[in-house]
Formats: sequence, structure tokens, C-alpha cells
Amino acid sequence: MIGIVSDSTCDLSPELVKRYQITVLPLHVLLGTEEYLDGKNINPDDIYRWADENKATPKTSAVSMEDAAECFKEVLKTCDGIVAFSISGSMSTTNNVMRLAAEEIGAEDRIRVIDSMNLSTGVGHLVIEAAELAQSGAGLDEIEKKILEYRPKVRASFVIDTLVYLHRGGRCSGMAALAGGMLKLHPKIVVKDGAMLVDKKYRGKLGPVTLNYTKDMQEALLHAKKDRVFITHSGTAPEIVEEVRGFLESLNHFDEILETRAGSVVSSHCGPGTLGVLFIDSAQNSAL
Repeated sequence: MIGIVSDSTCDLSPELVKRYQITVLPLHVLLGTEEYLDGKNINPDDIYRWADENKATPKTSAVSMEDAAECFKEVLKTCDGIVAFSISGSMSTTNNVMRLAAEEIGAEDRIRVIDSMNLSTGVGHLVIEAAELAQSGAGLDEIEKKILEYRPKVRASFVIDTLVYLHRGGRCSGMAALAGGMLKLHPKIVVKDGAMLVDKKYRGKLGPVTLNYTKDMQEALLHAKKDRVFITHSGTAPEIVEEVRGFLESLNHFDEILETRAGSVVSSHCGPGTLGVLFIDSAQNSAL
């Protein structure tokens, strides 16, 4: 059987990790001089407290070569090969670290490292598809081929509650953050070709904005792969999440609506209140 490995930015819940027998490699989070492992000894609420107290955005870094090499060696003890996933190569050096680790242990022929060109459950979608293929008995070549077909069809987007965290991390100007707060602007961030871009801006209270963001994708959602859709958030109010879930249920399209909490790496850059609806497109020509 083929083992499936992903870095921690896949933002899959412990239940999904267990269900699909996925091995997760944590990225690193630095709060000042203290270093932590995403999902192991730190959580997003810890990060929000630290960020607000220090008026700064935590630094994040790739998985370590040592951890990746040890992880691969351990998985190969019981698996014939590995398909490993990383956050977009334009956002982190994790993909390169994984490739070097495979070379370091002399297992390049048994390990396929895939740049998801995405983040959060945009990665998670691909990881689960690979895990299902592995559980059906597919080999390395078949899994890699199918995942590379799915990769450009992943649709990942988020609505941001506050621009403060993006500003602290240098991803928007102070004036833009101030104006956004005063005008109650909530940007929609989309992932395209491995990079994050601002698609449009919503104005108003977060609840109605988040629901409108989801409704604006109705046509694309009705052309999505039916297996699953993710609602992934960084600590959004339960009532807002439930409104989004209710709308998705009303479409009568998806077999599974999965809710996950964004991990420490993603949350440290987008801040609390961020919510995304992520799916795989099955239409030939559709856009968000």
C-alpha cells in the first residue's frame, strides 16, 4: 500500500487524519524567540493572544529536513511508497525540503512529492483524494497522475474578517488596514496558480458578508465534485458557520460537508473570523 504524507497546512481534522491514515508533518511557528510545531504544541488561540499582546504576526517556517527524513523512513517501514503533499511552493520551501529529504534517505524512486499549489483544505482535498486511491490499491504512478489532474480544479477562497493580521505580516498597507476597518471591508482571497490574490471586497457585518460570499459561488458549487466540500475557518462564530452549512445543505449537491479549523500557520496570517468554502471543480470552464 502507498502511504500518504502531508504537511500540517492541509488543515484536516484529527478525525479525517485517522479515517484516511494520513501522516502529518508540522511546519514551525515562531512566537518571538520561542519555536513551536503547528498542531502539536500550539493552537491558533495561543497565536491570537500572543499577536495581540505583541502587536506582531508570528513567523512561520518550513518543515525541517530532519523531521521529513525521519517521517519518510518510518512510513516506508510499512508502505511500498509515499505520496507527499506540501503547501504551495510559492508560499513555503516545504516542498523543496521534502524532495531533499527523499534524496537524503535514498528513496527518490519510492517517494513522489507533490506541490499542491494551494493551502489549507485546498491541500486537504488533494490529500484525501490520494488517500482514497491508496486505499483502493492504486500505485504511485496512478495516484500521482490522478492528483495532477485534480490539482488545477481545486477552488480555494476565503473571506477575511480583519486586515490587521495581514497588515502586521506585511501583506497589506497600514492605510488599507485602517480603511478596511473603518469601512467594514472584508476581502475575498482566492488561491490561483499557487498564489493568494484579492478577488473582490465585501462591505458590512461579517455574518451577512460570509453568507453572501458563499451564495456568490452557487453556480460553481453546483458544478463541483460531489464527494465533499470543506468549510474551513480560523475561529468564526458558530452561528455564521451554521448559516454557511445550511446554504450548502440547501443545494442538495454534496455527499459530505466537512467543517475544519484552520491550523496555526494559516491562522497566524489571516487572523480570527476567516472562513473559506473549498471544493474541487468538475466543470470544464468555470470560475469562482
